Amino acid sequence: MKHNFGAGPCILPQEVFKQAAQAVLDFNDGLSILEISHRTTEFEAVVAEAEKLVKELLNVPSGYSVLFLQGGASLQFAMVPMNLLGDGQTASYLDSGVWATKALKEAKFVGNVNVVASSKDANYTFIPKDFEIPADSAYFHYTSNNTIYGTELFEAPKTSVPIVCDMSSDIMSRVIDVSQFDLIYAGAQKNVGPAGLTIVIVKDEILGKIDRKIPSMLNYQSHIDNGSMYNTPPVFSIYVALLNLRWLKSKGGVAEIEKENKQKAEALYREIDRNPLFKGTCAVEDRSKMNICFVMENAELEKPFLKLAEEQGIVGIKGHRSVGGFRASIYNALPITSVHALIEAMQSFEENQAKAN
Repeated sequence: MKHNFGAGPCILPQEVFKQAAQAVLDFNDGLSILEISHRTTEFEAVVAEAEKLVKELLNVPSGYSVLFLQGGASLQFAMVPMNLLGDGQTASYLDSGVWATKALKEAKFVGNVNVVASSKDANYTFIPKDFEIPADSAYFHYTSNNTIYGTELFEAPKTSVPIVCDMSSDIMSRVIDVSQFDLIYAGAQKNVGPAGLTIVIVKDEILGKIDRKIPSMLNYQSHIDNGSMYNTPPVFSIYVALLNLRWLKSKGGVAEIEKENKQKAEALYREIDRNPLFKGTCAVEDRSKMNICFVMENAELEKPFLKLAEEQGIVGIKGHRSVGGFRASIYNALPITSVHALIEAMQSFEENQAKAN
């Protein structure tokens, strides 16, 4: 058995894999999900149910549209300012990691950008706090979970400015109040489904307020008007996401999975803090419940520990090159038994080192 802590594309429930595999062979009367037309009534039903489940699981208020798009969160870095940042306006951004930096870089191609705060000088080991968002900002953008550095912002800032949030790596992992946000976007390949799908939840009334002519594929309204089918959508990715959303609902929804995620994170952080061979890399109050980053007190022991972990079926824990060490991504579908397996490997390594010394 493999314990997959990969940061993404990530683990999905085994039952979802099996159902998706069957659909590749036969989705509808002998036709594969890979070959059916997106205009069939059967696939239209898939999109409709997926949209319904997103709204149900996140308790999306009326007045919001749910879109299934392509291009990943990276395309949203450009689509957001194209649709929301008018000529002469300024958008405010919080710089809390690599993806936030890339988002504000793209926004600068469209208009003026104000960086309200940054933790770059500390290698993004904490979430900036006590920053001010100018009241005349076109919108405020932040990344809720920073996968590379293992930090997470759990509460939306209080502001009268429209809030845009990149929730790629923690959407569906915890309860949120969607009404606090004007636009949420998320690449699916962490908690929702396979790569190739991006979910956008947008408040309808914030659109259509700028004079810029927007290419149709980059215009949210184009996709709203066409029910996420302005062009051929990522059929398979949407279908697998639907299966995963059904699985999440069957488990009791987001509130229940949040409890599991909290238990997994607390157990692993407890071991990191207890075990003298390991240490966390970011501020305790900002520790992510999705991506747990840690290093060895003695860097020379990292390769031996990684070898031991791999021998025990633990994969995907090597840290990002900008941080080093280890990163355990504990997304929704990762069972707590896998977390226990990693903890046992850490304890076993500690015992081995004690014997060697």
